[in-house]
Amino acid sequence: MLFTTDLLVEIFPDFRGSVNDGISIKQVSTDSRKSLDHGLFIPLRGEKFDGHDFLDQAIKQGAVACLWDKGVPLPTFTPNDFPVYYVEDTLVSLQELARVYRNLVNPTVVGITGSNGKTTTKDIVTAVLEKKYQTHYTLGNLNNHIGVPLTILSMSPNTEVLVLEMGMNHLGEISVLSNIAKPDFAIITNIGESHIEHLGSREGIAQAKTEILEGLQENGLFVFDGDEPLLEPYQEKVRSLSVGFERNNDFVIENVELSGAVTTFSLQGIDQFFRLPLLGKHHAKNAAYAIVLATELGVSNFEIAEALQKLKMTKMRFELINGKNGVTVINDAYNASPTSMQASIEVVSQMKGYQTKILILGDMFELGDHAREFHRLVGVSIREVDLVCTIGEHAKEISESTLVKAKHFQDKEALILYLSKYVKEKTLILVKASRGMKLETVVESLL
Repeated sequence: MLFTTDLLVEIFPDFRGSVNDGISIKQVSTDSRKSLDHGLFIPLRGEKFDGHDFLDQAIKQGAVACLWDKGVPLPTFTPNDFPVYYVEDTLVSLQELARVYRNLVNPTVVGITGSNGKTTTKDIVTAVLEKKYQTHYTLGNLNNHIGVPLTILSMSPNTEVLVLEMGMNHLGEISVLSNIAKPDFAIITNIGESHIEHLGSREGIAQAKTEILEGLQENGLFVFDGDEPLLEPYQEKVRSLSVGFERNNDFVIENVELSGAVTTFSLQGIDQFFRLPLLGKHHAKNAAYAIVLATELGVSNFEIAEALQKLKMTKMRFELINGKNGVTVINDAYNASPTSMQASIEVVSQMKGYQTKILILGDMFELGDHAREFHRLVGVSIREVDLVCTIGEHAKEISESTLVKAKHFQDKEALILYLSKYVKEKTLILVKASRGMKLETVVESLL
C-alpha cells in the first residue's frame, strides 16, 4: 500500500463518493489499459486523446478512485460510492500528489540530468546505492513532467534512496521536476548539443540543465562535470564537487584503460581501482559521479567496486552483443547527439581484436539549424574504422564528410542487405542514431 484515500482528502478537498473509508491505494496510473488493482486513476489530456474518456475501462481494470477535471462531466455510469476528487488540472494535481508523497516517504533523493549519459549514470548510481540502501529509481525513460511524478508515486513507503532521471526539451521543465523532487544530491553529467533546436545554444542548454539546482535541499550537494566551463559559475552557488579528467577537479579520473568489454580507472584520492563492464572514458566519468555520491552516503570502496563489476544497464545503450556468425554488435540505438556519437565512435576506434570495424549511423534529431554542421563534424572526426554506413536525411552529411570509406542508404532494407556480407567473426558493428530512427530493427537483423 502506498497510502489511503484519507491522504487524497487532505490534498483534494472537493470530492464525492466514499472518500472517508480509508481505501488502500496500491498504485497510481494514467493508463487505463493496464491492471489498476487498488489503483488511483489520473486521466490526462494529450493532443490526440483524453484520459477522461476511459474511466469505465479504468474501473474494470481495478481502479478504486480517480482524480477528475472539474470541467468534464462525470459519466453517469460512475458508481455513487466510487471516490472522485475534482481538480482544476489533472496533470498539475499528479505533480502535487507526487510532491506530497515524496515528503511523506522522505527518502534521500538523487536527481540526475545532462545532455548525454544521464540514463547510464542513473543505472550506475542505482547499482552502487543498492549495496547499502533500499533504492527506488526511474524505469525506462520516465524522466519528464509525467514520468518523474509517476516514478515518485511508484516507490514503496520503505524507500531509503530515490534516484530520479530528469529530462527536458525546453527551459523551465527541469525547474518543475526539481521543485517536485527536492533532491538532496544533484548530478549534471555534461552539457552537449541535445535540444539546441529549442534552446539556441550550449549556454541555453546549460541554463536549462542547471534548473535542477532550484529544488536542491539547503544542505544538498551538486556533483558535476568539472571539465565543462559552462558549469563553473554554478559551483559557487551551492555545495559542490567537480569530477573530470582535468587536474583542477575535486575528483580527477586517472589510469583509464580499455580492455575487452571493460574500462578500468581510478580516482585521485581514493585507494581503489574500479572495473566497469562498459567501454569508454565517458563511461568512466559517469561511474565517477556515482562513486563520489556513494562515498558521501557511506558506501565503502569495496562495495562500490563490487557493484560496478556487476552492472546491468538499460537496453540499447552501448550494449555489446554477440550476433550471427560470430559478428560483434554494439547496440547504441536508443539515442544520439553529436557528443555521444563521437564518444561511441572513439571507443570503437580504440577496441582491439577486430579485422573490420563498421559504423552504422543515423540522423541525430533536435539540432535545428545546426543539423548539417553537427553531422558534418561527426563525419570529419571519424578515424580508424573500415566502413561508415549512414541512413537518414541529415546522416548523409556524415558519409559525405568523412575521409574513410562510406556509403549512404535510403532505406533500412537496402542497408540490411548490404551488411549481410560483413556478418562474420572478427567484425565489429556499431549502430547509433536518435531514437526516432528506430535502428533497433537493423540490430535485430544482425542477431
